[in-house]
Parts: sequence; C-alpha cells; structure tokens
Amino acid sequence: MSENLLSFEPATGNELWRGPVSNVDHEVGIARRAWPEWAAKAVTFRSETLRRFADRVKAESEVLADLIARETGKPLWEARTEVESVANKVDISVKAYAERTSNRRIEGAMGLRNAVRHKPHGTLAVLGPYNFPAHLPNGHIVPALLAGNSIVFKPSEKTPAVGAKLVELFHDAGVPQEVLRLVIGGPETGKALAAHDGLDGLLFTGSARTGVALNRQFADRPGKILALEMGGNNPVVVWDTADIATAAILVVQSAFLSAGQRCSNARRLIVKESMADRLLDEVKTLANRLIVDHPHADPAPYMGPVIDNEAADGLTESFLILMSNGGQVIRHMSRPVADRPFLTPGIIDVTSMPERPDIELFGPLLQVIRVDSFEAAIAEANNTSFGLSASLIGGTPQLYDQFWANARAGVINWNRPTNGASSAAPFGGIGLSGNHRPSAFYAADYCAYPVASSESDAIRASIGVGLRDPEGSQLITKKYL
Repeated sequence: MSENLLSFEPATGNELWRGPVSNVDHEVGIARRAWPEWAAKAVTFRSETLRRFADRVKAESEVLADLIARETGKPLWEARTEVESVANKVDISVKAYAERTSNRRIEGAMGLRNAVRHKPHGTLAVLGPYNFPAHLPNGHIVPALLAGNSIVFKPSEKTPAVGAKLVELFHDAGVPQEVLRLVIGGPETGKALAAHDGLDGLLFTGSARTGVALNRQFADRPGKILALEMGGNNPVVVWDTADIATAAILVVQSAFLSAGQRCSNARRLIVKESMADRLLDEVKTLANRLIVDHPHADPAPYMGPVIDNEAADGLTESFLILMSNGGQVIRHMSRPVADRPFLTPGIIDVTSMPERPDIELFGPLLQVIRVDSFEAAIAEANNTSFGLSASLIGGTPQLYDQFWANARAGVINWNRPTNGASSAAPFGGIGLSGNHRPSAFYAADYCAYPVASSESDAIRASIGVGLRDPEGSQLITKKYL
C-alpha cells in the first residue's frame, strides 16, 4: 500500500484531503518525454491553451477560493483575490513573453541577418509555498508552459489539495497531462525532485533556509536554471507625516495582511522618535480592532489562523524570546483558541535590544525600532541580509529619492504598504531574498534562454589575409571564394 499525504484545515483541525505520495522518477520521466512535442507547438497554440485555463479558473472561482480558504486558513475574501490573480496571470504572461522574449532581426550587408530568438529550457520543477498555494506556483507554471517547457510541480506538503486542483484545471483546459505533472509528498520528496538529473532547472518560492540549500545543491550544476524567491525581513519606515491615522493603516496592512504570512509583509517598523508614541498608539488601537476568525466567519475577519500549530508555537516562542532579551511589549501576541493556530497581532519595541535577530518571522509579529535621523532610518532598513521589499510612509519627494537610492530591496514603495506589488512589474529581491531572478512580469526571463544567430540565404566565405599562394612559395592577400 502506498504512503498517503494528508492535509488539514488550520481553522478546524479537520482532515481536508489525502493522496498518495508520488514516485519522482516516474513523474520526471513522463514530463521529459512529453517536452519536445509541447515545445514544438506554436506559441499561439500554447497561449490559447492557457487562456482556456484562465476561463476554467473563472468558471470554478468559488470552488477554488473555498478550497484555498479552508486549506490555508486565509479569509474567503482574500482567497477570492488570489483566484483572480491566478486567472489574470495568463494575459500578463502572454504580454511579458512578447515583450521580454521577442524575436529580433537585424539586417546586415549582402543579405546577412542577425537574429535573436528564445528557446525553452526543457523540463522544469516548480516548488510551491503554502501561503499562496495557487497564485505563486501559477506565477512560475504559466510563463514556463507558455515558453514551451514541461513542468513537474510539487505543492507544499501543507497545501496539496490546492495544488492538485490547480493541476486539474490546467489539464481540463487542454494542457496535456504528460506536460504538467503533479508530485505529492513531504520535504524528502521535494529534495528528491530538486536533485533529479532529468531536470533542466528549478523554480522555487519559499523560505530562505530551503532556498540557500537549493543554491548549494545547484552550485556544481551551472547548466541548470535556478530561480529563487525567498522572502524578507522587510522594513516600513514612517517619517514626518501629519496624517498619523492613515500612516497607521498602512503599517497594519504591511504587517498583518494574510496573518503576516506574505513574503513582502513588514517585519520591522522604523519610526522617527518624535512621532513614535502617537503612531504606535494608532497602530495598537487599529490592531485591537482586527477580527481574527475562521475563513468563512461573519463578519468577515481581517486575519485567519497561521498555517498550523507548529508555526503558531514558533511565533509565540519568538515573541517571548524578544521580550526576554530587552523587547518592550506594545501589544501581546496571544492564542485565542488553545488548540488551533489563531494568533492575535503582536507588536514589540526592540530599540533597546543589543542584538536583533535577522530572521523572517513569518506571521503577525511586528518589531518597532525608534531612530532620530533619516540616515539612521535607512541604516536600520538595510540592517538585514534580506532585501525583498521596503516602504517609506510620509516624507518629501526628496526624502523618497534618498530612500529609493539607498534602500537595498527589489520592491521599494512610497506611501504604500510593503506588500503592494504590481503583477505588471518584476517581483524579487536581493541578498537572502533571491538570486536576481525576479518573478511576476520578469518570469519570462528565466523560462527561456536567448539564442543568437547569424544567417544568410547563400553560402559566402572568404579569407583575405594570411594564406600562401597555391605553390606555397609566398604569402598572398588574394581572396579565395
């Protein structure tokens, strides 16, 4: 009997889904054999197939949103926005493919042409995360299929039901079953997939720890593409604004949207000392009003649970560690339901801590740092090995220019949350946040590689210097055609 993987609803603890663990060799072999035929299809054929996928997503939007809400714990309203992003990804990817990987021809003398075209890599693995179990892997799968790759997709072991449903929708739309394969399993299955010699590359969204391990694993395999998106320890800086109430809203959105389980959530609030107390009073008041409840609750919650009890236990422990090492509590993090992973927003002032941990605390936990100068604010913003997103709230255009020029991040916003990013722009970071392979609109860049060609309709060649005459007695410069 084959081993099964089980999935549970975070909000209730009820079993949601179960399925057999996959054979990685078998699935990679199928995808590899199917790749040449898929790659040979015209890009118009592949794009129309993917547009049918978008139509299937729209037709089953409520079913998919309900499944996302149940398996992740995120509110139903938020799950619906994720489904919209899944459907919208197709048109964005078609546009990105045309713009980022377009064919180019440059005419030369005597009919010579220089051309640039793009080819798919081959068979790519996609490792998906649990926080956006449909949208984020879909952000790799759609552009990769469009470019002509075959895919072996392993969803997070915490959200396999959404992954299975996503693959089902692709197949229903006409993507050949052999071209897109689903791999079910835990971390060991993921390691086996990442190490498989049958892959031409791997596209990953997840934790820095796993991303660094993958980077090491691929270090001696330079011929395989590796795209990493690994989260962040993101700063939101608040400076010189009279609109404290709106600034507080932006801080709360940055820190607590998706129960803090977005890679672009703010983990650190850096605030000017002279306005810190007023801002923190507003942030705390607003955080106190946030509804934390199950995904289908009425009234609708702002936050659901985090993904599981293990994650909730780790975040609670991290909050206590910050307290015991000099952090001053502004708002306690609590567990309103003892045996379930619901967490209330935690806010703690770590200004006086001699050493602050540079880790991604993936949940509703915000650390506060007070500073006296804008230069100190930028220094604190950059006091991390990560570099995904950063936001400045308040300030002048001149200060934003200074912030933009000096903040080390791949997404830099002004008077917007840290987690506000357009799908029509690149999304990625530097340092421990990524390996310079941004996703979203720029995913086309890592799904195909450019091929340069010099072409002529007729054979023409000459050697104009350095040849002996036919009798071999002397050098001549006559051209031989």
